[in-house]
Amino acid sequence: MTDEQDVEFASGMAAFEAKHFSRAAQLLSPFAEQGNAEAQHRLAIMYQNGLGVARHEGLALRWMKAAAESGYPIAQHGLGFMYLEGECVEKNPAEAVKWFQKAAEQGLAGSLTTLALMYEQGNGVERDQAKADELYRAAGFER
Repeated sequence: MTDEQDVEFASGMAAFEAKHFSRAAQLLSPFAEQGNAEAQHRLAIMYQNGLGVARHEGLALRWMKAAAESGYPIAQHGLGFMYLEGECVEKNPAEAVKWFQKAAEQGLAGSLTTLALMYEQGNGVERDQAKADELYRAAGFER
């Protein structure tokens, strides 16, 4: 990125954090189109929740999936929840497990915890309390 692009990106992120979502969408869209996973993730959240843009499940899924597929762990976690809850996509617990696993492999404690719960309940995977306990421990919980 050029210095000018750095400023644009930082301004878009600052607008998002300040809850100036329509401005954030305007500034971050070009970066998302260029493959910036962080911008894609933020756009997905905005489209998923109708923040500064019209709520659009298809675009929310498109951007979350793009960010997740590029290896962005928070987006992998977000995509896992979309599949787990059936939000913006047909509910698919087995697909959710796949995305939570990818994020967990990058150390995301929330994904480890969610996976542990899924193994404990047998949701999307075969019920396995030993695996659940292992995942809870990896997430920092005493079991």
